[in-house]
Amino acid sequence: MTDTGSTIRRSALHGEHLALGADMDVIGGWEVPLRYRSELDEHRAVREAVGVFDLSQMGEIRVSGPDAPSFLAHSLISAMKPIALGKAKYTMIVQEDGGIIDDLIAYRLGVDEFMLVQNAGNCDDVLRTLEERVGGYDVRLDDRSVDTALIAVQGPRAEELLIRVAPDEAERTIRDLRYYSCTSLEIAGVESIIARTGYTGEDGFEIFAPMDRSVEVWRALLARGESLGVLPCGLDCRDTLRLEAGMPLYGKELTRSRTPLEAGFASLISPAKGRFIGRNALVNQPEPVRILVGLEIVGAAAPADGAALADGEGAEVGEVTSAAVSPTLHRVIAMGYVDKRCALAGTELSVAVDGEPRAATVAPMPFYNRKKQ
Repeated sequence: MTDTGSTIRRSALHGEHLALGADMDVIGGWEVPLRYRSELDEHRAVREAVGVFDLSQMGEIRVSGPDAPSFLAHSLISAMKPIALGKAKYTMIVQEDGGIIDDLIAYRLGVDEFMLVQNAGNCDDVLRTLEERVGGYDVRLDDRSVDTALIAVQGPRAEELLIRVAPDEAERTIRDLRYYSCTSLEIAGVESIIARTGYTGEDGFEIFAPMDRSVEVWRALLARGESLGVLPCGLDCRDTLRLEAGMPLYGKELTRSRTPLEAGFASLISPAKGRFIGRNALVNQPEPVRILVGLEIVGAAAPADGAALADGEGAEVGEVTSAAVSPTLHRVIAMGYVDKRCALAGTELSVAVDGEPRAATVAPMPFYNRKKQ
C-alpha cells in the first residue's frame, strides 16, 4: 500500500468494494479501489455504457456567509461573483508565488454559500490555507469531507441510469441539467446534491450524498444499471480516462512548482477582480520556459513518469508527467512539460522506454472527444 498518512480512512462503501473483489490501495490517506474485474473492462464501460466510481476520498468544504464570494475571489485565482446559483467553476488555489496548491471545483449552492471539492491528498492543505486567509471576512468554513460521499456516474448512458434511481418527476430536471451545473435531488431515496461534472471526458454526474447513506445510493446504481452495462470502476481506469481527455492530475501535471500559466490555464485567472493571493506573481510572470503538451509515442509500452524528452540533437527539452497505452485509441499517449520552442503540434522529440529511444510527437489535446448525445 502507498500510505501517505498515519491514519487510514475508509468510506462507508469499503465493504461493498471488498465484496466486489476490488484491489485496494491507500491514496491521500484513504483506502480506495484501484480496480474490480479489470482496468480495461472498466475503461470500456465508461466509454461505451456507464461506470460508477466511489470518489469519497475527495474533500468537500462549505464556505458560507455574507463575504463568501469576496473571500473566495481573494483566496482563489478566479472570480466567484459571476458564478450563477446552481453553477460550478473549475479553478485553482495558489501560493503567493503562483505555485499551484490544488485544482478544485467551486459549486455555488446559494447566494452566500459555496461548496469546494478538492483532491484527497490536498484536503488538509487547502483547509489550512483557507483558514489562514479568512481574516477580515465574515465567512464560515465547514469541512464536510468525512461526512460526504462522492459517487461519480460516468458514460454515455449516465443520464439514463440517474433517471432510473431518481423520482419520476425528476426526469426533466436531470435531462435539463447542463454541464457544470448542480442541484439538490433525491437519489435512491437519499437527499443529495448532483452535478453534471466529471473527470473522464464523457457525459456524467457526480452525486454528493451523506456518507452514512451512501451504500443505498451505490447499490441502487449497480442494480438499476445492470441492463445498461454498468460496472463499478476503480481509480486505475479513471487515470487512463482522464489522460485520454487531456485532463491534468495534481501531483503529476499540477504541483506547487508549477503555475496555472505553465499548465495552460491562464484563462482561469481573473486579474480584473482586484487583489487575490498570487495575483502579482501570475500577472508579472515572464513567458513560461516550459509548458504542458500532449504527446503520442511510438511503440507498445509507455515511458515512466519523469522520463526525459529530448530534441533531435539529443538535448533534454522536457519530461513526461503521465503516460499510458490508451485503451480507446490503441496507442501510447502522454502529457509532459517541454521547452516552449518545442511545444508546437507535430514537433518530433524522443523519449526512452525501457532503455530504448522512442519517437514522441507533440500532439493536440484532448486525445479523445466524446460523441455528443
